[in-house]
Order: sequence, then structure tokens, then C-alpha cells
Amino acid sequence: MSAPQSLLLIIALIAASAFFSLAEMSLAASRRIRLRQLAADGDPRAPRVVQMQEQPGDYFTVVQIAQNGVAIMGGIVGEGAFSPFITNLLSHWFAASTAQTLGFLCSFLLVTSLFILFADIVPKRMGMADPEKQAMRVYGLMQFFMTVLKPLVWLYSKSSDAIFRLLGMNALRDERITSDDILAMAEASTQAGGLAQSEQRVIANLFDLDSRLVTSAMTSRDRIAFFLQNDTDALIRARIAEEPYSTYPVCDRDIDHVIGYVDAKDLFQRALNNQAISLKTDDLIHKVLVIPDRLSLTETLDQFRQAQEDFAVVVNEYSLVVGVVTLNDVMSTVMGDLIGPDDEELIVQRDTNSWLIDGITPIEDVVHALTIDEFPHFEDYDTLAGFLMVMLRRIPRRTDSVNWGGYKFEVMDVDSYRIDQVLVTRIQPQGEDKTSSLSAPSAPTH
Repeated sequence: MSAPQSLLLIIALIAASAFFSLAEMSLAASRRIRLRQLAADGDPRAPRVVQMQEQPGDYFTVVQIAQNGVAIMGGIVGEGAFSPFITNLLSHWFAASTAQTLGFLCSFLLVTSLFILFADIVPKRMGMADPEKQAMRVYGLMQFFMTVLKPLVWLYSKSSDAIFRLLGMNALRDERITSDDILAMAEASTQAGGLAQSEQRVIANLFDLDSRLVTSAMTSRDRIAFFLQNDTDALIRARIAEEPYSTYPVCDRDIDHVIGYVDAKDLFQRALNNQAISLKTDDLIHKVLVIPDRLSLTETLDQFRQAQEDFAVVVNEYSLVVGVVTLNDVMSTVMGDLIGPDDEELIVQRDTNSWLIDGITPIEDVVHALTIDEFPHFEDYDTLAGFLMVMLRRIPRRTDSVNWGGYKFEVMDVDSYRIDQVLVTRIQPQGEDKTSSLSAPSAPTH
């Protein structure tokens, strides 16, 4: 075979190998969701590629048969195509035996480099760049090769299936998409500019509902506006004007004896009709949903759905009221940064290295805002105030501080043992990030 013929044959073998490399990578990298979307848009090739992905054994067997055959042929033809020419060229400077050895090595390196570059790297990068489109393009020709090579495909497929059974391995790809997969795709889409940062946060918040307790979204006990059953008309009207909410718990004697709730719409209707407002009768009071404080937000949503309510009272193991929660509270947790500007902000970023955070802020929100991997004793508290109490092992006082994860948490204001504001400042971590230190004001002298 002449040198030009050998060169043409090598080019043909490289093209064949490139085709099968492209076919292999494009099918492996194709996204099932994207293919189904293309099928819904009317592309008839997309369902065939999806079906091929479900049972790819014969497809990849053809690819391996072809690639190995082409590699062997390339080695045989390549050595004969370039070795004599390179040997003759090198014989002007080296002895015949040395020139022959160097000619063989140069020919081998040249052919190998051509195959690596044009038959492997380039087509595989093409297949990864737009896998669904390339997979649909090569499907028809791959189906032809699968038919032509069917006897060999059957033999190798059965042999590989037997080996998989012998090793106790599953030969089928697991197509289940987990929550971690969805979060990873959302993060990748955000980095590529396909999703806004706030939209990615909403997706992450949805999956956090199962791990966040209802206490992280509720209105705490000290902030509940409620009525006693024997409150007068004047007192009820004054409370509505002072603390306008959509729903008010109704209690007997104190807040820990909740007997129901009253809807503000019913109160407004009576006020507009100049009717006296009294809670001593049951016509205004609705049965209240009571839930334990250990429920997750997902379980809370289930309770709302089953009871067909959007308001619940949260109690602890001692049947004491610890807060109230509404459907809007849960949805605000999901929406995160997308909530309206009129909503109260518990976390206010002052600059790139400092934040002013309310003590009742759920610790999960602090984790997201500060991008801290974890807090110590995470299961022992629900809020930033709880974190400070656990770390200090006492009720915090003004100017008390805790250093954790490269941040300083300093108590700025305390009102009747309640931590109102905490100043969080980014500091240069010393040693490991997850170290902590405590500081407190010195005891007064007498």
C-alpha cells in the first residue's frame, strides 16, 4: 500500500473513531429531562434516544467493538504509513539501525497523537457541549451498526451480563433524581446565569422544610397578640387598632389556655355594622389547630392541609404555648429574599463584613446568610439567641460575645432577658475555622 493510500486510510479510521467517541459521550451525557422536553416539543428522535438510554448495553457494545477494531487497524496501518518515510529522513543523520528505531517511535507517537486529538478529545468535548443534539444526530447510523453487528453484540452483551451477575452488580443505570441532584443542578444553573441567586435560594428552602422545625417560622410567645374571652368591646377594638393581625387566639385566663381563635374579618364586619364585639359566645370563635413544637415545616403544612386551616398554636411538651404559626409564615420561609420589602427584616447587612441580626432569627437563616457550614450543638436550639445561650451557658448580657467559624457574635441589646440585637462581624480566622471563644464583661466591683 502506497503512502498516500495509507494516509487516506488513517484519516478514514480517525473519522470512524471520532464518530463512535461522539456517539458514546453524547448518549452518556444526555439529560433525560432535556430529552423529554425535546420530545414534548415534537422532535421524533428524542423518545428514541430516551429509550436507548434505558437499555444502553447494545449501544455501548457496538461502540467498544468499533473503537477497538479501529485502534488495532490504526496501529497496523500507521506504522507502515509513516515509519519508512521518517526512517529515510533520519538516515541522513543517524545510523541505519538507529534511524529505523527512531522512525518507528516517531511514527507511533504521530499516529497515537492524531488519534488522541481528533478521535478522542475533540469528539468527546463536542458530545459534552451539546449532548442531546449530537445523540439524536448519530442515533440513526448507530442503529444501523447495531443491526449489522448484531451477532457480535449479542455474544458480548450476554458475556458482560454474566460477568455482572457473577459480581452481583446491577447493569442498569439508576435514573432516580434525588434532592441533592436537584440542588446541585440549581447551583450549577445559578453559576451559569440561568437562575437568579434568589430563585436558587427558594429551591433550597423548599428542601429545607423537612429539616426545619416549626419553631423557626413561628411568632414567639412574647409577640403574640391575643384576646381573653371576657375582654370588653372597647378593649378588643383598642387591641385591633394597636396590633392589626388577621387572626387572634382567644384564651381563658391566660395565654396557655387557648380555647380558639377569632378572624379579624369577623371583628371588622361587626365593627363596621356598629355591633358590639363579645367573645363570650361561640359565634365568633373558631376551633384552633394545636400542634407540637417538634414538628417540621413539612409536617406543619400537612397539618394545615388535613385540618383545612392556615393558623395554628404551637405548644411544647408541657402543653405551654410557645408561639403561633400561619401558612404565610411557612411560605415566607420558602420565599426568602423574594418576600416583599414591607416584611420585617431579621437580618440586616450593614456592609460586606458585618450584619445586625435579631435574636429570634432562626439559626438556619443565620447559616444561609453567613455561609457557615454548621453551628455547635445544632440540635439544642432554634434561634441565634439560643446559640448564644448554649455557648455562654447562661443568659447573655450586653457586650457578651462569642467567636465561631470566623465570625464574632456580640450582644448589642437585651430586653428583660430577651436578646434583641446581635452584631455579627467577620473576623480573620485563627487556626481552624470551626474554633470558638467567649468573652464577657467583667464583674462589677463593690
